[in-house]
Amino acid sequence: MSHQPIYLDYNSTTPVDERVLEVMFPFFKEKFGNASSVYHTFGWDAEEAVDRARDQVANVIGAKSKEVIFTSGATEAINLALQGTFEANKGDKNHIITCETEHKAVLDTCDQLEKRGAKITYLRVNTDGIIDIDEFRACITNKTLLASFMYANNETGIMQPIQKIGEVCEEKGILFFSDATQAVGKIPCNLNELNTDMVAFSSHKMYGPKGVGALYIRRPSSIQPQIFGGGHEKGMRSGTLNVPGIVGFGQACELACELMEKDRERLQSLRDWLEKELLQLGSVNINGAKSERLPHVSNVSFEDVEGSKLIRALKGIAVSQGSACNSSVIEPSHVLKAMGLSHQLAYSSIRISLGRFTSEVEARKAVQIIRGAVEQLRMQLQ
Repeated sequence: MSHQPIYLDYNSTTPVDERVLEVMFPFFKEKFGNASSVYHTFGWDAEEAVDRARDQVANVIGAKSKEVIFTSGATEAINLALQGTFEANKGDKNHIITCETEHKAVLDTCDQLEKRGAKITYLRVNTDGIIDIDEFRACITNKTLLASFMYANNETGIMQPIQKIGEVCEEKGILFFSDATQAVGKIPCNLNELNTDMVAFSSHKMYGPKGVGALYIRRPSSIQPQIFGGGHEKGMRSGTLNVPGIVGFGQACELACELMEKDRERLQSLRDWLEKELLQLGSVNINGAKSERLPHVSNVSFEDVEGSKLIRALKGIAVSQGSACNSSVIEPSHVLKAMGLSHQLAYSSIRISLGRFTSEVEARKAVQIIRGAVEQLRMQLQ
């Protein structure tokens, strides 16, 4: 009988919390109404549940419920924010500033916008994964519409200076969008303090179901909808609402508010211990260690290890190599390359992301497996 691998890939997705599942179940069978059905109790019950969830989601980011638009996930929310803002302001301003280490959902959307006349500036990051605020300020012109910087990086956990970026955006009169998918629910994210105009995040990164996310919009008039057909979500995103998913998302946000501090303290302590143990191997780098990082994420590079064999050697644990797979060719992480890591070292890196259900016993076992695999691979190179 094969044992389930130890799951250390919480940045990729999280298991649904039992307490989230419990509140979702009735909305599949007994309370299955369409939230847009305004003529009977089935619809009213669904609408009421969505309103409650919207309050819960807004609360986790310190927003008003009317500022939250439900989407199918963070990728759709990112597309709505970037494409919608560009199209609403087309002909006036066409310049967007972002950075090289953004998620592919942002980079690929920007690539599409370039084909439609947008001018995109991709700021570089330093070896700690952080943009230069002065360089950002210098890039802003009278044609600049929007800045897009992620709150916390999905591969390294590195957090950009969001508050400072927001201050510059406000001072220069440009819109500020942030992909906060990895941050919301893990660390306090009070949007009132951050000068953000739009923020995208997702349920399945915070112990909620897949297939539902949200876009916070401070000024809806600055966005052109991308999906039409019924005018749902205040006309911003047409389509029948995923009521069970939204209910689960709301509950996940409520739990995050309750458990965030406790989870953060425990996971940061576990992560720091894990890194300390792995550093004892020698010729090990913790990428972004000097930067402010998410408490549960560690991106580790191992020197003198053949990258192509690393993940296969880590039998019994589920971690990510942070690589993009395009046309069956595995490339090293664009994030690590942008931080100045060599092709070889970026390829010999793994992302470990802990979560609410990671035990100390699992962390200890994982360290044994990683150390054993690295030692064996190094012997093969000798």
